[in-house]
Amino acid sequence: MEKENNKEPVVQNEGFEQLSVEDQQALLEKYDIESNTRNISSMFKYVIYAGLLIFSLFQLYTAIFGLFPAQIQRTIHLGFGLTFIFLLFPARRKSRKDIIPYYDYILAIIAILVGSYWTINYERLVQSLGRLEQTDFIVGLLAILLVLEAARRAVGLPITIIASLFLLYAYFGPYMPNFMAHRGQSIESIVNLMFYSTDGILGTPISVSATFIFVFLLFGAFLVKTGVGQYFNDLAVSLAGKLTGGPAKVAIFSSALQGTISGSSVANVVTSGSYTIPMMKKLGYKKEFAGAVEASASTGGQLMPPIMGAAAFLMVEFIGRGVTYWDIAKAAAIPALLYFTGIWIMTHFEAKRLGLRGLTDEELPNRKEVFKKIYLLLPIVLIIVLMLVGVPVMHAALYGVLACILVGMFNKDTRLGPLDILDALVDGARTALGVVAATACAGIIVGVVVKTGLGLSLANSLVKLAGGSILLTLIFVMIASLILGMGAPTTANYVITSTIAAPAIIALLAPNTPQELVPVVILLSAHFFVFYFGIIADITPPVALAAFAASGISGGDPIKTGVNSAKLAIAAFIIPYMIVFSPALLMIDVTILQIVWVVFTAIMGMIAIGAGVIGYWYRKLYWIERIIAIVAGLAMVYPESISDISGLVVFGIMVAIQIMTKNKGGGVAQVKA
Repeated sequence: MEKENNKEPVVQNEGFEQLSVEDQQALLEKYDIESNTRNISSMFKYVIYAGLLIFSLFQLYTAIFGLFPAQIQRTIHLGFGLTFIFLLFPARRKSRKDIIPYYDYILAIIAILVGSYWTINYERLVQSLGRLEQTDFIVGLLAILLVLEAARRAVGLPITIIASLFLLYAYFGPYMPNFMAHRGQSIESIVNLMFYSTDGILGTPISVSATFIFVFLLFGAFLVKTGVGQYFNDLAVSLAGKLTGGPAKVAIFSSALQGTISGSSVANVVTSGSYTIPMMKKLGYKKEFAGAVEASASTGGQLMPPIMGAAAFLMVEFIGRGVTYWDIAKAAAIPALLYFTGIWIMTHFEAKRLGLRGLTDEELPNRKEVFKKIYLLLPIVLIIVLMLVGVPVMHAALYGVLACILVGMFNKDTRLGPLDILDALVDGARTALGVVAATACAGIIVGVVVKTGLGLSLANSLVKLAGGSILLTLIFVMIASLILGMGAPTTANYVITSTIAAPAIIALLAPNTPQELVPVVILLSAHFFVFYFGIIADITPPVALAAFAASGISGGDPIKTGVNSAKLAIAAFIIPYMIVFSPALLMIDVTILQIVWVVFTAIMGMIAIGAGVIGYWYRKLYWIERIIAIVAGLAMVYPESISDISGLVVFGIMVAIQIMTKNKGGGVAQVKA
């Protein structure tokens, strides 16, 4: 019953060899653990299909008619997720994918019992006031173990190790170093916290998964069924293909669009990179650079509103204080724009340095045919408009799903039949499995932090280590976020970094201030800072999964691809500091004039930095010119009037010198396209 979406793309570009579906799947299984699932060939696959369909229907029912009590809603969601993780994700990567071993059937049955336990015993558990019977304790302990194992299979070992260490920390608190010590928790109190309160596994992360995230994943699944993923590629080629170094700019444009529906950097790389990387290589880009362009752009897709890899919904809940989803999406807009502008600028200078051409008319798709299908973007536009006018997020996503079905009817190639709709519901539920595991496991971390006060302890320690210096504290938090974000999917990534690292920035900028009194702009700055660095761990060696996946397509060296990715994404290493020092980027309590000035100087700064890093502007730059360009760029990026003006003056002088001397030395390193 699970069939491929066989809708033809708008056009096939014969000049570029696109990675086959089989090769794409192999790459996903290698670098994206959420794609490493079984392919059951027996009749049991229909049982799994029906179960995933029921999972989606349950979520749709509660989205339309209202949620059950928190513990029931979340444990049913958890039970569905755990059950199908054990049925679909093998215990080891190299295990057979065509059968389900007996022990996974046993784990799935236990997961069903755990997931239904709150529903069956709701009244008694609510009235027990935390007093656990022996059966309650056993079920709670099983829930913790199942979540850890499910996260290991569906998300990866890093988050499982972190969560396990936090559980050990909760128990061995009295034996910790002074600044981390606490009175310790008994095993019974840990189980109580994790499964019988709304501060652990059943806490905020899985609450968001069971409501907002799931419905948006369904929306993404319906978008994919209408063929919008391939359409993003075709639209990007039509708009950017003829520009200088066109294929690289196509990759940037396409990945930014893919980021609106994708919750994974690696999946984004494989989806759009299988098309754009061969195109870049054919026109003259080196393997490592071609892979780096796609990896950095695809990773940036997780920073792209309105979805932001589903982290936007978590951010609303974690920050609270009346912050709405629209506030988060609006605050993310300018930083995302600057990120993609930085990559665009650097690929442009690289193309100029190498003398690379854009695509010819013969290599471009039929623009008329492409723009005839612009209606495929209407569901995304509808969701943004609905949230802008105040429609609740879940309802906006539901309307988006309906819009996908209606819009698909405009053309027979995109029309969704009954089986397509069922497949989309199943695909959405399947995509949600990794998120369920990630958010449940992240809940363990959050629960321990809340119970022990570890977040505040670590925050104060980081600030003390930095001697109260804002810059040093931010550097330490950056390093911590990069390490914590390695190998973690977007949702878990944000939960971990915001729980462990963000409090240090808040403690520094609002010392001795209760959480409920900390200005919203400081909370947003801190959360965006750690979110950005957690995400770009995907392209920062040594564990740069998005870059490694891109190298698998390009055939380049993985580490070199990762280094090039980090270089291209230099904006991502600068923007978080800009956000902290200049909250105007978040468009909170600022005038239009202030926003325009900050964006203008930031873009000029990125041009200068890009030229300095690549070594080319209007002509080849000498080393001293490269250093001056980077310093001038940083001056313009730093949000302070004197530095902005100084940087702009140097910028103007350098442009004038470049124009006057572009035909006198330096030259262009030409290559044959």
